[in-house]
Amino acid sequence: MKTNYYLVIDFEATCCDQGSVPREQMEIIEFGAVMVEARHFQVLSQFQSFVQPVRHPVLTGFCTELTSIQQHDVDGAPLFKDVAVQFKKWLHQYQGFVFCSWGDYDRKQLQQDCAFHRVSNPVGAPHINLKPLMSERLNLSKKLGLGQALRQAGMQFEGTAHRGIDDARNIARLLPLLFDAGDR
Repeated sequence: MKTNYYLVIDFEATCCDQGSVPREQMEIIEFGAVMVEARHFQVLSQFQSFVQPVRHPVLTGFCTELTSIQQHDVDGAPLFKDVAVQFKKWLHQYQGFVFCSWGDYDRKQLQQDCAFHRVSNPVGAPHINLKPLMSERLNLSKKLGLGQALRQAGMQFEGTAHRGIDDARNIARLLPLLFDAGDR
């Protein structure tokens, strides 16, 4: 797929390992995104915002431990609809991008939150699930987690795992391995 830019998104959302936050009620609590120009894979810009959850406003201990996002980070954060507007303004700087994520979760979570909060999807671009693409490039039968994929590529994870902006930055580092000159 020819493109000018790769929009790499990673969301963190409310969650619980005890079932108190059902999958269909999870809400984005962090937008992490980087815009990468396709020719040289240079990160041009980043977007990061915490989001105040409304369905389950108190983060579970599991969620805080997994993401390192603290209650005070989301308590004072803007609501989803406001972050979606800010994000869309940021995106309007770029024309001809594709939306990339590690797995299909981020695409589905964005659709779910947009529907719940009754806002239009700010992205509106074709989506590429990078996880199976990495397995294909490495001739692996199983799909790798982000940390595993970085190790396979001879890289170390930079930043804090399960933080949207750090995950997005690390995914962006893999783009040169996933796309060749014919894709740009």
